[in-house]
Amino acid sequence: MERHTYKTGIIGNCAYIAHVNLNTNIDWLCWPRMDSTFLFGGLLDKQKGGEFSILPEGHFTSHQYYMENTNILCTEITTAEGSYRITDIAPRFVQYERFFKPLMLIRKVEPLEGSPRITVKCRPVCDYGSRELAPLRGSSHIEFIGCEERIRLTTNIAINYIIDEELFVLNDTRYLLLTYGHPLEAPLESTAERFVRETTLYWRSWIKQSSIANYFQPYVIRSALTLKIHQYEDTGAIIAASTTSLPEYMDSGRNWDYRYCWMRDTYYIITALNHIGHFEEMERYFGYITDISFSGDFRYQPLYGITGKKNLVETILPHLDGYLGNQPVRIGNQAYEHIQNDIYGQVLISMLPLYTDHRFIFSERKDSARWLNLLLQKIERTIDEKDAGIWEFRNMANVHCYTNLFQWAGCAAAEKMARTIHNEDLVKRAIALKERAAAHIESCYDPERKVYTNAAGSKHLDASTLQLIMMNYLDPSSQRAKDHLTALEKELKTEDGLFYRYLHSDDFGKPKATFLVCAFWYVEALACVGRIDDAQREFEKLLQYSNHLLLFSEDVESGNGSQWGNFPQAYSHVGLMNAAYRIAMKLDVPIFL
Repeated sequence: MERHTYKTGIIGNCAYIAHVNLNTNIDWLCWPRMDSTFLFGGLLDKQKGGEFSILPEGHFTSHQYYMENTNILCTEITTAEGSYRITDIAPRFVQYERFFKPLMLIRKVEPLEGSPRITVKCRPVCDYGSRELAPLRGSSHIEFIGCEERIRLTTNIAINYIIDEELFVLNDTRYLLLTYGHPLEAPLESTAERFVRETTLYWRSWIKQSSIANYFQPYVIRSALTLKIHQYEDTGAIIAASTTSLPEYMDSGRNWDYRYCWMRDTYYIITALNHIGHFEEMERYFGYITDISFSGDFRYQPLYGITGKKNLVETILPHLDGYLGNQPVRIGNQAYEHIQNDIYGQVLISMLPLYTDHRFIFSERKDSARWLNLLLQKIERTIDEKDAGIWEFRNMANVHCYTNLFQWAGCAAAEKMARTIHNEDLVKRAIALKERAAAHIESCYDPERKVYTNAAGSKHLDASTLQLIMMNYLDPSSQRAKDHLTALEKELKTEDGLFYRYLHSDDFGKPKATFLVCAFWYVEALACVGRIDDAQREFEKLLQYSNHLLLFSEDVESGNGSQWGNFPQAYSHVGLMNAAYRIAMKLDVPIFL
C-alpha cells in the first residue's frame, strides 16, 4: 500500500488556521473562529466543501514550501505554458501597539516563467457545506451573501474571469484578498505587499527571539511555528488541532473533532514553548484558565471551547462524505462529559513557572492563594475516583496510573507555589495529597514483570506510563525506571520506531495505528535513563513520518508510515520539540539565545 500523507500545509495568525493543498486549493478554513463552520471544507467533502483554487489547464506539477522561518506558504505550479507561484499569508504583525490578526487571507499570484493560463475558482460555503453562497459583483470585488457576516474577495483580476471561472493569462502579479466581516478599504496592491512584508518580519523576529538548541533545528523551528498558531489569542486557549474527523486509520470510525482546548494537551504545549523561551503564550493561557477556575464548578472538564464554552455536544453531519469517504463527520466532542482527573495536576504544572521563574513578578498576582486553594480542593474531591484516563475511554473507568502521576506532580508544583507565596496551610495540604497520589501509583506496580501497568488491578501496559520517568516520579538512574522502560518497549514498540498507546481492546476494538507522541515520549525516556545513543537513533527514525513540509499527524500506521488522524497535531509537534530539547540537554548542545 502506498504511504498516505496529508498534502497540505497550514497558515495562521492566532485568529484562524487555513490548510493549503498542493493542488492550490484552500482545503480547510473555519471563520470567524477556529471552531466555527468551515467556509472551505474540501478536506471533508470535495463537492459540498466549496473551493478556492488557482489552477492551470491540463497537467501540472506542484512544489510547496514555507518562506524560511515563517508561517507563509508558497506553492509553485509548473505547466507546459509556464510556471507561477502562489504565496498564501495570514497577516500578523504589531500595529498601534497591539497584534494585528484580521480574518483576512491574502493570496499573491505571480508569474515565474512563460505565459501560464490560470482559472481562479472561489466558492465559499456556510453551515458545514449545507448552504452555498451567492456572488454579488462589485467594481473590484465579489461579495458572497448567505453567511452571518459579509465575505468579500477583493482582487485586481477581472471580476468576470472569477465569476465565470474562465482561463486568463497570468502576465503580472495578481492579488486575491478574502475578508470576513470588515472588508479591505485600503489600496489593494500596496496594502497586500505591506502585509506580506510585515508578516514575514514578524515571524522571523519571533524565531530569532527563540532559544533553540542546534539539534535538528529546522524541525524544531517548524514545530514551534506550528504550535504558535494553534493558540487562539483572543482568549488564550490552545487547540489540539485545527481539523475535525480525520480518521485514526481508514474505516476506523475513530473520527473526532479536535478544535478545542484540552487542558492536558496545553500543559505539553506550554512546556515546549517555555523550553524555547516563549512565555507570553503561558500568560495568556493563565487568563483563560483563571476564568474557568473561578466559574464555580468543583471539577474541570477535560476540554473546553476556545471561549471557555462547556457544552460541546457531539453531533454527526451525515450530508458530508468525510475524508476519503471516512464517516462519520463529527462536530463537538463527547469527551467534555468525561471524568479525567489528571488535568488538575497539569494545570498546576503549566503555571508553575509563573511562581518559580523570577522573570515573572508573582508578588503582583493577588489571587494566587485563592486560585491554588481551588485547584487543591478539586484534587481533594477527585483523587480517589476512577476516571476515563488520558485516552478518554468512554465506558471503562479505572484508577489510572497516569492520572495519579499528574496528581502527584501537580501537588509537588502546588507545594512549590505555596512556598513562594508563604502559605503554610497550602504547603501542608499539597504534601498530604502528593502522598495519597503516590499510594495510588504504587497500586499499579506489577513486581513480577517489574513494570507499572495502566491501572490498579490491570495487566495492560500503556505508553502514558513512560511519564513516570520523565516526571521524575521514578529516579531515571534507578533500576526500577530502567526495568519499567524495558518492559514497555518490549510490548508496545514497533520495529520501525513507532509506539502504540496500548494494545488491549477499548470501546471501539483494538487500535491499529500508533500514536506519534508516544514514540517521542519513548525517546525522552531513553534520554532520561542515559541511553542517549538509543534516544538519538530513535528520534531520527521518527523524522521520516512528516509530510513534505515537516508537519506531523496524530497517528502513524506501522509498516508503511502512513499519516492518519487530525493534522497537523499539536501533540506530535510538542513531542518532537520536547524530545529534541531533552537530547540536546543531555548532549550539552549549544543553545542559540
